[in-house]
Amino acid sequence: MKTLAIERLILKFLAHGRRRIEEKNFLLLASFLVGVASALCAVALKYAIHFIQDFLTHGLDTGGASYLVYPALGILLAGLFVKYVVRADISHGVTQVLFALSRRKSRLKPHNMWSSLAASAVTIGFGGSVGAEAPIVLTGAAFGSNLGRLFRLEPRSLMLLIGCGAAGAVAGIFKAPVAGLVFAVEVLMLDLTLTSVMPLLVSSVTAATVSYLFTGLGAMFRFSQAEAFEIDLIPYVLLLGVICGLLSLYVIRATLLAEGALRRMAYWKRFALCGLALSALIFLFPPLYGEGYDAISLILAGQPYELMNKGLFHGDSLFGIVVFLSLILLTKAFAAAATNGGGGCGGIFAPSLFLGCILGFVFAHVSNYFEFTRFLPEKNFALLGMAGVLSGIMHAPLTGVFLIAELTGGYDLFFPLLLVALSSYFTIRIFVPHSIYALRLAERGELLTHQKDRAVLTLMNIGGLIEKDFHPIRPGLTLGGLVEVVARSARNAFPVTDEAGLLLGVVKLDDIREVMFRPELHDRFTASEFMSAFPAKVAVNAPMSLVMRIFDDTGAWNLPVVDKEGRYIGFVSKSRIFSAYRNVLLNSFPDD
Repeated sequence: MKTLAIERLILKFLAHGRRRIEEKNFLLLASFLVGVASALCAVALKYAIHFIQDFLTHGLDTGGASYLVYPALGILLAGLFVKYVVRADISHGVTQVLFALSRRKSRLKPHNMWSSLAASAVTIGFGGSVGAEAPIVLTGAAFGSNLGRLFRLEPRSLMLLIGCGAAGAVAGIFKAPVAGLVFAVEVLMLDLTLTSVMPLLVSSVTAATVSYLFTGLGAMFRFSQAEAFEIDLIPYVLLLGVICGLLSLYVIRATLLAEGALRRMAYWKRFALCGLALSALIFLFPPLYGEGYDAISLILAGQPYELMNKGLFHGDSLFGIVVFLSLILLTKAFAAAATNGGGGCGGIFAPSLFLGCILGFVFAHVSNYFEFTRFLPEKNFALLGMAGVLSGIMHAPLTGVFLIAELTGGYDLFFPLLLVALSSYFTIRIFVPHSIYALRLAERGELLTHQKDRAVLTLMNIGGLIEKDFHPIRPGLTLGGLVEVVARSARNAFPVTDEAGLLLGVVKLDDIREVMFRPELHDRFTASEFMSAFPAKVAVNAPMSLVMRIFDDTGAWNLPVVDKEGRYIGFVSKSRIFSAYRNVLLNSFPDD
C-alpha cells in the first residue's frame, strides 16, 4: 500500500508538471530525454560487446575455440535468456517498431528498454554474425513509447516519440545525427512535417552529442580519400549500384527463406542446426565473426589481404582474394539467419555495411585487373558499396548516403554516394516493393506507409465499427410478423438468418412497402419471398483496406459482417467508417 501511494504521488507530480508545459515544448523536452537515454544505451551496448569480445579472445587462452565454440554458446545463452527470462519475441527490432506503429497504437513493452540490449550484447560479444543497430533501435523506440505513456500523451505524440527514440539510437550508435533523422522518415515511414521535424532533430543531435562525449569526435571508420572522383567514373558507379541492388535482393530472399524454414523447427533442433552452421561458417570464413567492422576497417585502410590470415584460405593472389570474399558475400546472409534463428538477437544493419564494403572492393579490384577498364580507386568503391547495399536492403537511399558520409567523413564522395544509392534502390524496387524490415508486415497488411490514406486504414479496426442494432429475422417469418419487427426497428434492412445464425440474405423495407399495409396478405407471404442477396459480405477479421475496396467494387452503403463460419454479426456502414477515419486522422497525425 505504501508503494502504491508513492507511485500515485510521483504520477501526480509528473502530471502537474506536464500540464504546466505547452504541448510543443513538452515534446521537445521529451525528445531530448529520449535522445539522451538512446545514446547512453548505445554506448553501453558498444562497451558491453567489446568487453565480452576482448575477454573471450584475449582474456581466455582457448586457442581456436573462439571460432568454433563461442558463437554457438552465445546464441544458446541469448536464446535461453529470451525463452525463460524475457518470454517474448525480441528479434527483428525494427520490424517490431514498425508493427507497434501500425497495430499496437505505438506501444512497446517496458522490457524492450533493456531485454534486447542484454541479448544482443551476448550474441554479438560471443561472435554472432549480426549487428547491434536493430536492438538499439528497438530500445530507443521503447524509451520513447514508455515515456509518452507515462505522461498520458495522445497517439500521434506517442508515434513521434517512438520515431525520436529510433532516430536517437541510430544517431548515438553511429555518431550520425542526420542519418538518424532520415532513418526515422525513410525506414519507419513517419511523416516529416513542421511539427515532427524539430523533436526528431533534437533527439538525433542530442544522442550524437552524448556519443561524442563518450567516444570522441572522430568518425567511426577512418577513411582518407586517395583520389578525387572524376566524371568518367559515373558508369562504373551506376553499374555498382545495380549489382548492389541484386545482392540486396539475394540477401533479402535468402534471409527470409532461411528464417522461414528455421521457424518451423523445434527450439532445440533449431539451435543445434544453427549452432553447427554458424560455427562452421565462421571457421571457414573468419571475417563472419561478429559485426564485421574489423573487416571494414581493414579494407578501408587498404589491407584487404589481412582478412585471409586466419582460416583455411591463405595467399595474396587476385584469384584467391576474389574467391574468398565472393564466398563471404554468398554466406553472410545464412550466417546472420543462423545467428537469429538459433536464438540470438541482432539486426541486418551491420551485415549490410559489411557486405557492401566487400562488394565494392571486389568490384573495383576485379575491374582493375583488366587493361581495357578504367582504374577504380578500391577504397572509394568499398565506401560506395556500403551505401549501395544498405540502401537496397533497407529501401532507404538517403539513409545510406548520409550514414556512410557521417560514418567515414567521406563527404567529398557525396555525389557518387547518391548515384550508387539511387541505382541500388531503383534496382531492388523492381523485385521487392518493401524493405527487409517491412516485408512481412506488408504481406499481412499491417504496414504503416507514407500514404496517409493507407496508414489511417491500417490503424483502424473493423471490430469497433460494427453496428448491431439491426433486427435479424427467420426466412419463415410471415409478412405480419415482419411488419411487427419493422414497427420496433429504426432500420430499413433486416438480415435473414437460419437457426444456426448463418446469414442467408436481407429483406429491405422498400421491398415490402407496397404490401405491408394490406392485412389480408400478412399470412400469405413469408420473409423468404422478399429476401434478396447481398452484393458482398465482410469478414470480421478483414483489414480495413480490403473493406473499403469491397465498398468501392459493390457501390453499397451498408454491408453485413460475418465470422469465419458465415454467421451473422452485424453491419458496417461507409458513413461510420468515414467518421472513424476522420477521428484517426486527427488523432494520429500531426498537422502539417
